[in-house]
Amino acid sequence: MGKQRPIYLDYHATTPTDPRVVDVMLPWFTERFGNPHSADHAYGWEADDAVSDARQSIAGLINGRAKDIVFTSGATESNNIAVKGVARHRRSAEGRTGVVTVETEHKCVLESARRLEREGFDVTFLSVDKEGLIDLNELNDAVSANTALVSVMIANNEIGTIQLVSKIAEIAHAQGAWFHTDAAQALGKIDLDVKAMGIDLMSLSGHKVYGPKGVGALYMKGRTVTVEPLFDGGGQEKGIRPGTVAPALCVGFGKACRIAEQEMESESERLLLYRARLLQHILEVSPNAVINGDGAPRLPGNLSVTFPGIDTEELIAALPGLSVSAGSACSSGSKAASHVLQAIGHDPAAREATLRFGLGRFTTEEEIDTAGVMLATALSGKTTVSIQASPVR
Repeated sequence: MGKQRPIYLDYHATTPTDPRVVDVMLPWFTERFGNPHSADHAYGWEADDAVSDARQSIAGLINGRAKDIVFTSGATESNNIAVKGVARHRRSAEGRTGVVTVETEHKCVLESARRLEREGFDVTFLSVDKEGLIDLNELNDAVSANTALVSVMIANNEIGTIQLVSKIAEIAHAQGAWFHTDAAQALGKIDLDVKAMGIDLMSLSGHKVYGPKGVGALYMKGRTVTVEPLFDGGGQEKGIRPGTVAPALCVGFGKACRIAEQEMESESERLLLYRARLLQHILEVSPNAVINGDGAPRLPGNLSVTFPGIDTEELIAALPGLSVSAGSACSSGSKAASHVLQAIGHDPAAREATLRFGLGRFTTEEEIDTAGVMLATALSGKTTVSIQASPVR
């Protein structure tokens, strides 16, 4: 028998591909191998139909239109297209040079915004309160008739905080700015409605919603939003993201969205119960533990915990087969301090004493109780075992 694999509680970093998703993908790697852009024969037609169906399924989960879904390689590419593409287009077309975003955004949004700064754009990075929420008055002061884009993620990938997206969109639109949101963590976890929320552009990722890695999407509100493409090519995906679309990945993403639409409510209820159970285990042995973002709405599967006086490297070394994320890791291969924890006011010691637990679809009650025992044992200092830590993404 092989070695038992660790309990996986890092669903924010990635989700396992649902077996039901894998099943529908497999034929598109083998007998249904056509290029969806081949318009002259049945192989191309069936691939194109499958991609169109997937586009409809993704749109359905966010109450958008299929024609407004552009396939990409993932949320990082979608964010780059949205942030850079909108800013560059609106500067060229309208002379707008303002971009507003938040200190706690995903690194790809922050780095895109910094690149725009180097290109001469006027970029504002909004601060957040201790719960990770922006101040709407500060946002209102930052947005002007010069603002091309406001970009604020719906749910934070570290502390799970959910922003007041509809209010943010209203403030942006009042000055003619377009509103973009990174919804990679929110998709399939909470209800999303691009129409009701006033969203102009939304970035999505397949592997955060139990779909395959390597595929994502950018929702772009039709007849309203235009971007300057990052790449040139054969005109696929309306010329916004040229290159051959991968039917297998699109089909898998679409199936993942259909499953989420059907099961999201019951899944969220279960994860809230499991999160409360895991927290109970933690507080029994570490009553001074701080729950980050606890005063704000959060993703049901998110639990970011600061253990005062504990060095997570030592805690990690003292935990048995449990895969979680160190709150101080922010990019692959680095040990840089978490910019999110810094933004909510954590000092260096607190940032180095934080773990993020991500619960998901395949988490079981037994795993929660086992993880609780592991944490209690490690925190009480009775014994030492092993843990796997992965970087926050």
